[in-house]
Amino acid sequence: MVDTILVRLTFPIAAVGLTLVAEERGWGILNVIEVPGWVGFIVSVIIFDFVIYLQHILFHAVPALWRLHRMHHADLDFDVTTGLRFHPIEIVLSMGIKLALVLVLGPPAAAVLVFEVILNGTAMFNHSYIRIPIGLDRMLRWVVVTPDMHRVHHSVIPQETNSNFGFNVPWWDRLFRTYRTRRELWLDRMLIQPLFGKAGNYPIARQARRK
Repeated sequence: MVDTILVRLTFPIAAVGLTLVAEERGWGILNVIEVPGWVGFIVSVIIFDFVIYLQHILFHAVPALWRLHRMHHADLDFDVTTGLRFHPIEIVLSMGIKLALVLVLGPPAAAVLVFEVILNGTAMFNHSYIRIPIGLDRMLRWVVVTPDMHRVHHSVIPQETNSNFGFNVPWWDRLFRTYRTRRELWLDRMLIQPLFGKAGNYPIARQARRK
């Protein structure tokens, strides 16, 4: 946990330093194309968020990367500390992806710093055990990833684990159809639950059949 915090503190410093070098040497798209400062700031934050979304999918899709990422999913207590529980190698790889993006994009230093603050803040928020009223949660999850939305991602059901990859905003999940809600827990689905699935899938039933 301490190592994770130290690395998370190290990246913004290294990234901001790299953005200043990139700006001085004209590296990166935004250092070649002249755009207003506020446009470069917003575009950079959005692109960084999209890349983190893609990175999250990658760590689920590639077996070798999933071996690292499953340490995050192995936490039995879904709480704010889960947002800091990552394998050190995964953190280093993630840092490498972000630094590479800095070189390619050439974002403003302020955008990188603000994004990192937002990312760490929302990661702790959506891994927290905060209970938001259902009606309010349904509205909030249009603009931010809520704990209940991200809790689906930590399900033991593969279809749910491989969904809701966003950390900050839910737009990428909705746009690329990786968004999933726990629809099975709604009252109408609960009432028709007895009509679906097999009743003999439990170990005691299987043992009885073998006898």
